[in-house]
Amino acid sequence: MFNIEEELKLLPDKPGVYIMRDKSDTIIYVGKAVILKNRVKQYFQNSRNHTTKIRQMVESIDHFEYIVTDSEVEALVLECNLIKEHRPKYNTMLKDDKTYPYIRVTVNEAYPRVLFSREMKRDKSKYFGPYTSTTAVKDILDLLRKLYKIRTCNRNLPKDIGKERPCLYYYMGQCDAPCQGFISQEDYGKNIDHATQFLSGNYAPVVKMLEERMKQASDEMEYEKAATNRDLLGSVKQIMNKQKITHTDQADRDIIAFARNKDEAVVQTFFIRGGKLIGRDHFYLTGVEDESDSKVIGSFIKQFYAGTPYIPREIFLEAEPEDEEILSQWLSNKRGQKVYLHVPKKGNKEKLVELAKKNALLILNKDAEKLKREEARTTGALKELADYLDLPLISRIESFDISNTSGLETVGSMVVFEQGKAKKSDYRKFKIRTIVGPDDYGAMHEMLMRRFTHGIRELEELKEKKLDEALGSFTRYPDLIFMDGGKGQVNVALEVLEELKLDIAVCGMVKDENHRTRGLYYRNKELPIDKSSELFKLITRIQDETHRFAIEYHRSLRKKKQVRSILDDIKGIGPSRRRALMKHFQSLEAIKEADIDEILKAPSMNKASATEVYNFFHKPKAD
Repeated sequence: MFNIEEELKLLPDKPGVYIMRDKSDTIIYVGKAVILKNRVKQYFQNSRNHTTKIRQMVESIDHFEYIVTDSEVEALVLECNLIKEHRPKYNTMLKDDKTYPYIRVTVNEAYPRVLFSREMKRDKSKYFGPYTSTTAVKDILDLLRKLYKIRTCNRNLPKDIGKERPCLYYYMGQCDAPCQGFISQEDYGKNIDHATQFLSGNYAPVVKMLEERMKQASDEMEYEKAATNRDLLGSVKQIMNKQKITHTDQADRDIIAFARNKDEAVVQTFFIRGGKLIGRDHFYLTGVEDESDSKVIGSFIKQFYAGTPYIPREIFLEAEPEDEEILSQWLSNKRGQKVYLHVPKKGNKEKLVELAKKNALLILNKDAEKLKREEARTTGALKELADYLDLPLISRIESFDISNTSGLETVGSMVVFEQGKAKKSDYRKFKIRTIVGPDDYGAMHEMLMRRFTHGIRELEELKEKKLDEALGSFTRYPDLIFMDGGKGQVNVALEVLEELKLDIAVCGMVKDENHRTRGLYYRNKELPIDKSSELFKLITRIQDETHRFAIEYHRSLRKKKQVRSILDDIKGIGPSRRRALMKHFQSLEAIKEADIDEILKAPSMNKASATEVYNFFHKPKAD
């Protein structure tokens, strides 16, 4: 029996994280403290001074636990991880889990590339961003390829120079083919320097270059060439217009302000890089009622920058955040340099913050009704599901399905929904290894066993790593498992969980004669669902996505097997020539109809191998 009064006496006077749990052992609040003893005791004293939300939270506490850390910064890191993993009911929560694209220049390579990247690694590459539009990044990459003819291939240069023919971009005039030695490393490096200057916001040289090229081509009556340079100039100016100058000091900074209404808030962020506004985005926070502006902005900073790889040198804020000094220290550690948090009081910097606040207010007012509808179909449907199944909380759902054709190439799929939305980055595919023949139950047992033993192993490894190590998709267990079937599939899942000593609720999606969900199989009962409810629509979305993902994976494997099964039977045709043939002819029918001379035109083919291919498809049939 947990005695709160006695446990309060045992609290240490050290920094750490405290975790509040209710009667069902669900985590309802996570916080950090400079001195655990003082902070936790405050919740159980002078309740009249508490906000309504804190009073409700304290009334729900059945027991608590704590983790001692060496410093308050370490406590902050652990707090961020635990909030992200458990999404406690009474914490102020960031609803959006967005990732932003970057442009990566592989300056550590002899012939660098300029690439699209979803993450920022410590790999000696140079990164530009983040950008808020994927389309904008792709437009910039396309423009740089046309301007500076930078390679996009994965060839290992200079080691692979001359080993293969140049790619299509060379013939389109968008690559100088360093893979053939057609451009020196020194000249190619100059092109990369020009590209990085462009990405840094220095547009003047390229504008001047294109204007001179356009005029020269026009004077020489090469009007097609002049039009090409005119179009490129237009693309450059379009990008220049999108990246408006906001300050002359070339600084990297984020501008953050918010607007709030009852329990929700919209946070507006401007991303300024090299003194230019390269993008903006907004985020939704819940659980802000009765919270101070300082706490709201502090909660956003912790959750947003915990998942953002790039930290700017300066962050301009509407209000001083709670734990400002600790937040600054934490951000500085992540960046590797000092990070400054400012609340500007006058001048252009204050106007930028005010502009961000006005944008946040506009979004809040405009999206109020939209937010309600979105909440009803996502978190509202999850609450309905939790109540329906008598579960304390459902945040993460994992849904599993098996696909096979007469037992051939049996595959499994794991689809993940968090906060009522598909989280495609956590989807996983499984090629079934141990089951031969059409045995869906056996295949499901293997898939679930692999998924959860992998998670157990990752969690064990995580204990040996730093507290700020990112949690993998397998280390996060679901609150509920959906099986694409009824009693049999549910029993397979329960058997695996019992074997691994895991306590996770399991539900089966029972289908009607049209293969649509008609109800849920839970705790040995089939529960009907109101087909007009948001809950039914959510379950239908999960079922459709699970089925689609499994079928697509199965189809891709089947196609690969069909291609390999035919071409691999030809003497002298290995993986490299098989790929070359399919890339050159696009289909098996085209290969069958080709003569020896046509087959010889495919890369990597010689007279002997071309003859083997021709004879394979034209050998006389046996009587």
